[in-house]
Amino acid sequence: MNVNAHAPALNAKDYASDQEVRWCPGCGDYAILKAVLRTLADLRADPAKTVFVSGIGCASRFPYYVSTYGFHGIHGRAPAIATGIKLANPDLDVWIISGDGDALSIGGNHLIHLLRRNVDVQILLFNNEIYGLTKGQYSPTSHRGTRSPSSPFGSLDPALSPAALALGARARFVARAVDTQQAHLPGILARARSHKGASFVEIFQNCIVYNDGVFADFTDKAVAAEAQIHVEHGKPLIFGRNRDKGLRLKPGGLELEVVELGKDGVDESGILVHDETNHTLATLLVAMDKPVALGVLYCDPAPSYERAVSDRIAAAQAEVETRTEGQPPGINALLRAGTTWTVTG
Repeated sequence: MNVNAHAPALNAKDYASDQEVRWCPGCGDYAILKAVLRTLADLRADPAKTVFVSGIGCASRFPYYVSTYGFHGIHGRAPAIATGIKLANPDLDVWIISGDGDALSIGGNHLIHLLRRNVDVQILLFNNEIYGLTKGQYSPTSHRGTRSPSSPFGSLDPALSPAALALGARARFVARAVDTQQAHLPGILARARSHKGASFVEIFQNCIVYNDGVFADFTDKAVAAEAQIHVEHGKPLIFGRNRDKGLRLKPGGLELEVVELGKDGVDESGILVHDETNHTLATLLVAMDKPVALGVLYCDPAPSYERAVSDRIAAAQAEVETRTEGQPPGINALLRAGTTWTVTG
């Protein structure tokens, strides 16, 4: 978990700024902020080495509410800003806060390239399937048929899956969580922070004003046990109120199906075991409608981008030093270290 054992013990309130938190009453952002502050305290994060970067949207207010460094960027550009921060100072712990509109619409290109480059930052995508700050227009994650100010007769666009996009961009860490699950969310955030490379966490977040209850079919307490599956590496994919359901591959195909334990000869030996290093399994879990897979879906670390950049700079410097050996140091020597042209009268 990378707890800073040498740092003084702090509590969640120590990471909260003196700014008044201003979201709509009942907004899921409050729960996410609470989980992040608790995670920072649990990990004893150094506020002087922690940076929160955001774009535009309700979620983008986040940097004001955390007593660390922060950068409130422009629409969709948080990944670009965060990449620059991490390259300039790789020792900083950088978090990106973005909504589904900010990250997947105008910011989609930046997000894809940050993920494929594997920059060592944590990306928290607050997915409420709507534009909240600009009064409820449909977003890239809104389902077809969504009625909104920008789609009064129903959206024609198919919904974009943030986790599927991240997997397709070859992200090395992909997880999903629910805003109100405070016993579950901090653990996911801690895993994301301990991962070296780009960590992508999609958080299902309720917008109580413009899209209230959009995730109720799997988040309400009455249905959660049957409509969610919390995956854990090395453990069988079992769920249900009575832990009597599981997932297996459909015979002859690459698709998951739900089966009942004890029925038709099915027992635990026939249930898939979650392997978070298996990209194909993560893709299948994301593709399921029900149950909704939560937890760390995929984690397969690889060298981070800023490390590769640092190594490239060191190699280039060594090459220049070799080529300029015996020459006087300085910019003049550097300019003449490679191919040159002599201009004569």
